[in-house]
Amino acid sequence: MQDNDGKVGEENLEAQEELTAEEQLQEDLAKEKDKFLRLFAEFENYKRRTSKERMELFKTAGQEVIVSLLPVIDDFDRAMKELAKSDDKEMYKGVELINNKFNEVLKGKGLQVIETKQGDNFDAELHDAITQIPAPDKKLKGKIIDVIEKGFTLGDKIIRHPKVVVGN
Repeated sequence: MQDNDGKVGEENLEAQEELTAEEQLQEDLAKEKDKFLRLFAEFENYKRRTSKERMELFKTAGQEVIVSLLPVIDDFDRAMKELAKSDDKEMYKGVELINNKFNEVLKGKGLQVIETKQGDNFDAELHDAITQIPAPDKKLKGKIIDVIEKGFTLGDKIIRHPKVVVGN
């Protein structure tokens, strides 16, 4: 009988070893699946992040060029004011057409003027106060008295704050 018990014991031991080996393989498979899922999730996050960065880059790719053109816009505005005083209406119309075309091209690239006028409330987040002067009227205290330089946005980003004079 001992012989039988010995064989049964050996068979149980072999069965346990087989189960243990099978369990070990399943455990290894589960670990590999977990690694794969984590790697896949990390790759998906990477794709999403780079896609977002790429879209952001496309939105502001021309920002440096457009910012360098802002002084040209200011010069055009000054030229238009001076030409309006002149008697040569044909020259004024020609320059006005070029100015309008130039502004439309920049508008098509996402450039927008920040509308600021006399009497608007001063907002430190939006405006750059160049100086403060005594308000000519009590209604203009803490309000914009004059706009020295226009401000612009490119998309949702302010690329130049309007420079203003504020009444105190």
